Amino acid sequence: MRNKLITLLLLSHTLFAFAADNDMNLSVQNDRSPVAQNDSIARTELLSIIDAGMYEQSEEHDDVEVDENEQSDELAIAEPQPARDAKTSKAYDDLLKIMPQLGYSSSKSRQAEDLEHAQKTNELDNVVMKFAAMPRMRSSIVLIYDENGNQPLHSKNSDVIAPIASITKLMTAMVVLDAKLPLDEEISIVPQDISKEKRTRSRTRTGMTLTRGELLKLALMSSDNLSAAALARTYPGGTEAALMQMNIKARELDMHSSRFTDPTGLSSGNVSTANDLVKMVRAAKGYELIHEFSIATSHYVERGDGRRPVRFGNTNPLVKSSSWNIGLSKTGYIKEAGRCLVMEAKISEHPVIIVLLDSWGKNSRVGDANRVKKWMENARVKGSGLKSM
Repeated sequence: MRNKLITLLLLSHTLFAFAADNDMNLSVQNDRSPVAQNDSIARTELLSIIDAGMYEQSEEHDDVEVDENEQSDELAIAEPQPARDAKTSKAYDDLLKIMPQLGYSSSKSRQAEDLEHAQKTNELDNVVMKFAAMPRMRSSIVLIYDENGNQPLHSKNSDVIAPIASITKLMTAMVVLDAKLPLDEEISIVPQDISKEKRTRSRTRTGMTLTRGELLKLALMSSDNLSAAALARTYPGGTEAALMQMNIKARELDMHSSRFTDPTGLSSGNVSTANDLVKMVRAAKGYELIHEFSIATSHYVERGDGRRPVRFGNTNPLVKSSSWNIGLSKTGYIKEAGRCLVMEAKISEHPVIIVLLDSWGKNSRVGDANRVKKWMENARVKGSGLKSM
């Protein structure tokens, strides 16, 4: 009978919450039906029985000592109370009778449906965590985000605000594309495009003329700083207008911990969090050209003086790997930020966003990405449920 009392308690919480609106409507009716009266009586009686049962059980548990007598104490608690059994049975029967009037579906309640949905949403997370231990990551900030479930699979310091280096160029590219400027317009690299804050090597040179589309590709694929600077300089209103729009777009994307002070990422004033960068990557992957350019393996630029074309390669070697299915990629590095990498990829046929920041080893960001991939693939094999998700 104690089990029946527990069942009543669980059912009552579900049914009474579900029928709260119906109760209010019934209470204002002067001519109440027998069903409504039985409903009210059954509920009142059931609540009083449950309250009494809960009170008595709490007293009994308070008296129990966890020692060698624990088993006998449990048996004593489970002993039925005859006077209460009859009332409980009647309330239980009455509750079963009024279920249809309460709008209860015997096959599945709303609460059960919500629970089932949550379980399916968390299926990937559960499989990964259960069947594969997370490897040790070399990056100081890590976020592995499940795009289908809209939740992190693994997070480390994901709310820490840190410099993001050339990850910035994703935002630069988005605002340039939003402006719908002609991609075939020719733009020359000028001395103004060279950073006064940091001197970095670039295979582009002042005097080179490229199309806006080529500059966009070099900025995303090869992380070329002069290309990104030229894109911002030729933005309507100039670099300052481009930066203003980059910060406005960050607010629109709810990237409230992010700030952009230059279009290349050479400034350590460009900061964000891993959580914010997931939002930026999700927005950026909606641009077909960002997808195409960021995962291109190489691009050749004509010098215009008869010499051999200059080859630019992708700064992320993983885009050339046949074992990876990458939809978007961007690397970054300055001393203050360490080595950074964001990617959108499918691992075991499941889309995830990988954010790795402040990785100080030369190859550690790529190593961390490979460790994430192996981690998820191991979970798929061991859990045998990841493939179908």
